[in-house]
Amino acid sequence: MKQTYKFLLTIILFSSTSVLADDEHSLAIKGAGGKPATEQTKKANDSFAKTLNFNDVRAFENNNTGLVAKFDQKTGDIIRNSFSFIDVNSADKAPATVNPSLWRQAVLNQQAEGLYEVLPGKIYQIRGTDLASLSFIRGKTGWLVYDVLTTKEAAAQSLKFFQENVPEGGDLPIVAMLYSHSHADHFGGARAIQNAYPEVKVFGSKNITKETVDENVLAGNAMSRRTAYQYGATLGRSEHGIVDAALSKGISTGEITYVTPSYELNLQDEVETLTIDGLEMIFLDASGTEAPSEMVTYIPSMKALWTGEVTYQGMHNVYTLRGAKVRDALKWSKKINKMIDMWGDDVEVLFASHSAPIWSTQEIVDYLKMQRDAYGFTHNQALRLANSGYVLQDMGDKIYEVMPESIQKAWHTNGYHGTYSHNARAVYNMYLGYFDMNPANLNPLPIKAESAKFVEYMGGAETILKKAEKDFAAGDYRFVATALNKVVQADPDNLKARAMLADAFEQMGYQAEGAGWRNIYLTGAQELRLGKVTPGAPKSASADILSEMNPGMLLDYIAVQVDALKAEKTPFTLNIVVDGDAYFVEMSNGNLSNIDVEKPRSGADATITISDDGFTKILLGQARLVDLIESKEATLKGDDTVLTKLVSTLVKFDEKFEIVPFSKKAVDSNLYK
Repeated sequence: MKQTYKFLLTIILFSSTSVLADDEHSLAIKGAGGKPATEQTKKANDSFAKTLNFNDVRAFENNNTGLVAKFDQKTGDIIRNSFSFIDVNSADKAPATVNPSLWRQAVLNQQAEGLYEVLPGKIYQIRGTDLASLSFIRGKTGWLVYDVLTTKEAAAQSLKFFQENVPEGGDLPIVAMLYSHSHADHFGGARAIQNAYPEVKVFGSKNITKETVDENVLAGNAMSRRTAYQYGATLGRSEHGIVDAALSKGISTGEITYVTPSYELNLQDEVETLTIDGLEMIFLDASGTEAPSEMVTYIPSMKALWTGEVTYQGMHNVYTLRGAKVRDALKWSKKINKMIDMWGDDVEVLFASHSAPIWSTQEIVDYLKMQRDAYGFTHNQALRLANSGYVLQDMGDKIYEVMPESIQKAWHTNGYHGTYSHNARAVYNMYLGYFDMNPANLNPLPIKAESAKFVEYMGGAETILKKAEKDFAAGDYRFVATALNKVVQADPDNLKARAMLADAFEQMGYQAEGAGWRNIYLTGAQELRLGKVTPGAPKSASADILSEMNPGMLLDYIAVQVDALKAEKTPFTLNIVVDGDAYFVEMSNGNLSNIDVEKPRSGADATITISDDGFTKILLGQARLVDLIESKEATLKGDDTVLTKLVSTLVKFDEKFEIVPFSKKAVDSNLYK
């Protein structure tokens, strides 16, 4: 089941004796949303399908249990209805342009279609309105909501649908909101819940606000651009484009928001017990597994285990393709083992941020053991291979060769979100870094300069293209992509090379089991064909999230926007007093630093006293300091040119920076509509 990657390695076995004519490769796709699958891709996917056990339908049975109400039109339109091309009875009938294992996952997630009862009168879930599910847990006086989706729009409509359709208690308030971890699809809808219930108490995992800032803001511009690739934000929803997001159908559109928790768990001894609205909840710290800040929860009175995103119906990311801190696969395995040890004898229902619940103690324990062993295998075998001399580039292929049959055959450890290929390389990188100790890889040329030399050494673009045509016809798409990427990097306007490179990416996308891999390949093909960047994903560093950051965090965010060469010429010192909290800011040697201090430092060039709201507005460009001073919302003493100096050093990030080389020779953008 985990052998998709092997088929990509051996696809040359399905070679054709004919060489494709020049007109077979064109930037135009004739409005179909993509080109057809080649014969090589069809054969690869057909052969792979024969290795899959489609008779195992347990995940579908769990998914369909407890449906209370199907979505109305408005709620279904958030995401699910746009995937209506997926027949929910076609799990074993994948189109030629989709890996058959990924298609099964797409059908499974398409069947999530409304409000589900997890435990009668106690636990309910809305599944199918966002990347995550919205869970409702009955407390003494109202409802606790666990993980509140990506956007406030999706959360608001999901809350409304719940209240209108839950069998009883729809008129009760939301009294508590809990974030399981520091990813936007679990807190982004928070403002909708707070707007509806201003007195709601907010709980978060340990250090969640700090980790949210680190992951979604400091590298937010780069991450948003990369996220557009991973989730196929610009692709159409069709058999040629997006079919699934692995964890669910997709991400909602709208505003990502954040309400700072009134209580972040301490978890000094790994476990913390709280009573929230009369409900005892035991929290286990899982930080460093799927997220740098994460927790799982056991509710003893319900014998219910909430696993957050530590488990789902698939293999998760040890390294996420959008870019984030590498996760600890060994800790991940051990935390799942800890859940088994603490609650395995008692638990009767497991529910989570993604996928359907699992009922019965034995089935839950079996599921957790297999999940545990998938992450343990990835960690331990990657290091065994590394200690045997295998290097980063080899690791992605080698991990499949050593995989036990039991893991290969388990549907819920498949690489839909995190593939074993990039996860094994993540383990290598976590311990040994990106460098493999081969001196040739220590200090390579920058990409474009290296590409130009490769093209020269290989005899020029035309020679490479002729060889690439033969390899493409043989189905050797991986090396075609490697070679033609050099040509396009060296000459972005070589339309013939762009076209064949796009075709190679597309066929690799059609064969990929991982949803992220598919979307990245197909988005790369799209941008090669369009010749210009298309709109991207929602900004994770949204105004709402920035408004919840403390001044020190905001100053850290400003620091990554400083152009060091400009700043070197404009040194200054500055006290900033925000609602009584003092920060000393210094620009020196091209770097902006800040530290919180007990009181403003004497001798600073200037001192600004301002409210937290006013400070945030200035940094977001929503207000000018001079206006706030005139309205007496702020005061400035000392050198009034300090802020001008700071602003003069700041750069504005390009939200659509180049990933595949852009070209001035664009193709009709209607191709993907």
